[in-house]
Amino acid sequence: MLPKLTDVEARIIGCLMEKSVTTPDQMPLTLNALTNAANQKSAREPVMSLTKVDVQRAARALAVRSLLHIEENFKNGIDKYRQRLCGAGQFADIKLTKAQFAIVTLLLLRGPQTPGELRARAGRLYDFPDNDAVGVAARELIDPDDTENALLVQLPRTKGRKDAEFMHQLCGVIDPAIEARPARHGAKQPADPRRIAELEQKVAELEAENARLYERLEAQYNS
Repeated sequence: MLPKLTDVEARIIGCLMEKSVTTPDQMPLTLNALTNAANQKSAREPVMSLTKVDVQRAARALAVRSLLHIEENFKNGIDKYRQRLCGAGQFADIKLTKAQFAIVTLLLLRGPQTPGELRARAGRLYDFPDNDAVGVAARELIDPDDTENALLVQLPRTKGRKDAEFMHQLCGVIDPAIEARPARHGAKQPADPRRIAELEQKVAELEAENARLYERLEAQYNS
């Protein structure tokens, strides 16, 4: 079963995945470096303005679920962070090839993208020979028989776009029909009251879960 991440947690995991490939000598990241990576104004969508406290709380919540490892240095008091959710190592919850790792990283950091966009933005993450190679690697993470637990989904191709976009499900199960609405590309669409209610309920549940995890972690630190 896939974990359900908040937007902040997804950004943190994505940043740690990205930096593990692009700047491996700087890993694991300090809180300051991780906050700067999360708030980058380039290669991020949406752009965030997280405080160190925001990042630290989310990182601790991820650590409680064993999705992130915190390396504590009791001498200088500086904690460092490394994600454990996706990768090729034995401790990763989700095993990925290098190509898949690059795709998931980009989807976490920049939202839904077409094969062409993913290939163009992969940069130092992975060298895809062509757009078809992106599609092949991405579709290996789609399970038509178990869509709710598939890591990725492919959205219906929208008008005016040559290819369909891929999207991750680490922040919850995606309804491709809703996500593919033109509204996501700028056109106005009427609000769906049921969808809004569902999203509000999910947000409330996630906030409550994070609060409980944070309280447990604080209790452990203070014990």
